[in-house]
Amino acid sequence: EDVGIVLGELLLEALGDGRGIARYGSVSVPMEETLADCAIDLCGRGALVYNVPVTQPKVGDFDSELGHDFFQAMSRSGKFCLHLNIRYGKNQHHILEALFKAFAQALKQAIALTGSDEIPSTKGVL
Repeated sequence: EDVGIVLGELLLEALGDGRGIARYGSVSVPMEETLADCAIDLCGRGALVYNVPVTQPKVGDFDSELGHDFFQAMSRSGKFCLHLNIRYGKNQHHILEALFKAFAQALKQAIALTGSDEIPSTKGVL
C-alpha cells in the first residue's frame, strides 16, 4: 500500500497539469489462460474499479489481496480513475502478472505526448 501511495504521488507530480498528454489508455493483455483488461483516465480524481478474483491466497510469499491495496492506494494518491478487470483466468500468478502488465501498457498510452500544448479536458483542468 505504501509503495502505491508513493508511486501515485510521483506520477501526479511528474504529470503536472496534464498539458499535452493523451489522458486515456486502455488495453487487454493475455497471460496463458488469463485475460486482463485495464482502462485509465488521468482525470484528477482517484477511483478504482477492481474485478479481480483471488484463486489462491498467496503467490509465493506475496499476499494476493495486496494487489487491490496497491492499486487503490496508487489511484487515490495519483488522482486517476483506474478500471482493472480479469475476464477469465485460474492461475493467481498469471492473473496478477497480466494485471500489472495491462496497467503498465494502459498508463503508457495515457501519458503519451500528443504534440498539443492543451490540457485534455473540456473544463481546461484535470
